[in-house]
Amino acid sequence: MSNKNLSWFAAGFLFAALWASAATATKIGLTSAQPLVIAVVRFSIAAMILLFIAHVLSRQRLPVGAEWKRIAVYGLLNISIYLGTYVVAMQSVSAGIGSLTIASNPVYISFMSVFFLKKKLTFPVLLSLVTCIGGIIVAALPLFKDATVTPGGLILLLFSMFSYSVAAIYFSSQKWEALSLITINGWQTFFGGLFLLPFTLIFYKGEKNHFNIAYWSSVLWLAIPVSIVAVQLWLRLLQTNTVRAGLWLFLCPLFGFIFAAWWMHEPVSLYTVIGVALVIGGLLLSGKNSPRNEMVFD
Repeated sequence: MSNKNLSWFAAGFLFAALWASAATATKIGLTSAQPLVIAVVRFSIAAMILLFIAHVLSRQRLPVGAEWKRIAVYGLLNISIYLGTYVVAMQSVSAGIGSLTIASNPVYISFMSVFFLKKKLTFPVLLSLVTCIGGIIVAALPLFKDATVTPGGLILLLFSMFSYSVAAIYFSSQKWEALSLITINGWQTFFGGLFLLPFTLIFYKGEKNHFNIAYWSSVLWLAIPVSIVAVQLWLRLLQTNTVRAGLWLFLCPLFGFIFAAWWMHEPVSLYTVIGVALVIGGLLLSGKNSPRNEMVFD
């Protein structure tokens, strides 16, 4: 194997592992703090690092004029609503189910493109959506009885994924001129966290937040390896080969349940295996219908 292929393989493997680790890291943080307290601090740290890289180290230009409005709207959709809802939903959903749902993102985007981009609703798109959602429900079935997963939490989690799809479609519909990706990512993360701040303060309860090792480990992991490193690895994979990059998404459900079983001691059953297989099958069915290059800004 050449050094170039080895580097690409290592980048893909690391991306899949980091991307899938987000759900488990979130669950660890929730043992010590309220969901929005985790989210706002995570976004603040990620935004400061991204903006420092963009404007201090890379000397990228600032957004101008209407670009500020577009970035703010994107941050509202992609950070405030999507990730804000996601972290709240994770209070009532297991880490494994959370990672399984995240891995299905390209399928939701393909489906929502039918409504927002006027694309044709094809049978493969509809079947892939049904297959992925069916896989998530199957994997969650044995977890309902002990409240590891609740119906309300699962519905909220699925809503967050569809809201992500709307954000991705919004991004693809805008003209960003020569504005760099890292600049867009940094400022949308900043605005997304800023919009969540009032809700964080309104619902803040001091006795529910303990800024201990578990909290800071979770927040820093979500801010740096997930929000920054995984995103940059994904961009690198896309630049090398867009189609082949998408293949690494199939590893995300596997990594997700491995981390959940390892760190959170979540059970792995036949339902889990069937659910993961269905989600991977849904991703395969979705194929080239999914605009994979739009999932890079989480």
